[in-house]
Amino acid sequence: MTTLFISHPASLNHSNGPGHPERPDRLRAIESVLEQEKFQPLIRVQPEPADIEAVTLCHPRDYVEAIKEAAPKEGMVQLDADTSMSPGSWEAALRAVGGAMLAVDEVVTKKAANAFVAHRPPGHHAETVRPMGFCIFNQAAIAARHAQRKHGLNRVAVVDFDVHHGNGTQEIFWSDPTLMYCSTHQMPLYPGTGALSECGDHDNIVNAPLRPGDGGAQFKEALTSRILPRLQAFGPELIIMSAGFDAHQRDPLANLQFVEDDFAWATRKIMEVADKTADGSVVSVLEGGYDLQGLSLSAAAHVIALMRG
Repeated sequence: MTTLFISHPASLNHSNGPGHPERPDRLRAIESVLEQEKFQPLIRVQPEPADIEAVTLCHPRDYVEAIKEAAPKEGMVQLDADTSMSPGSWEAALRAVGGAMLAVDEVVTKKAANAFVAHRPPGHHAETVRPMGFCIFNQAAIAARHAQRKHGLNRVAVVDFDVHHGNGTQEIFWSDPTLMYCSTHQMPLYPGTGALSECGDHDNIVNAPLRPGDGGAQFKEALTSRILPRLQAFGPELIIMSAGFDAHQRDPLANLQFVEDDFAWATRKIMEVADKTADGSVVSVLEGGYDLQGLSLSAAAHVIALMRG
């Protein structure tokens, strides 16, 4: 078994407008770096779009239908101050969900060792009935519920190392003791959630906020002392990574000082927990990362770690 790389050209057709940091070139940068010879062993597949029924695992049907109706035939539509839809956004969002679900299917059934899903728009800010922060549907959360519904898993965890707190995943998981959400993120920063005191109804939310200017040492301490022990105690049968690379020191939207090796280290540590509790089952879903060089270098380091390189 080897690592699965899931992407689709439809992701390039989602536009937030000129000058927006969440842009199609993000995916082009990742796909370009993964063309290097060392990534030839990757299994590369394209997903089908998710159906509306799958999206309703986390979002009510009327919300999903409202998003579908909002999708423009031309031009742009603003869903909130920084989240837009273009004519290609509806398909892109459904394929992002479909890619995360396909990754779960292939990894849980042992057809692949693990998977990296490179799609846009990202998802971790999308709440149950609220698009925000460049996000429309929460594909990491949907993938977790899909793993439970289709494959009968009892406990699934999402570990999020995007520089922005995944308020959407936290909100969706808050009252569900079968799901755990763990996050490192910069505070204060958008969206303003993610305090240590936010623990969920069943102590199933684990936040480890970092200060502006923190780097790899503080990141490793947060993971080692706070997140990894709680994650292992929860005993997930699948770990989904919300893999944002905007904590990189080059990123324009935040103030953390990670380098690509920090993301590789974190990936390996999370995989070590998965080896103990989940027979190695790990799915990684792209979130943020807005400096193209920082993004491509970090994604490459992340995928090498997934490949156990």
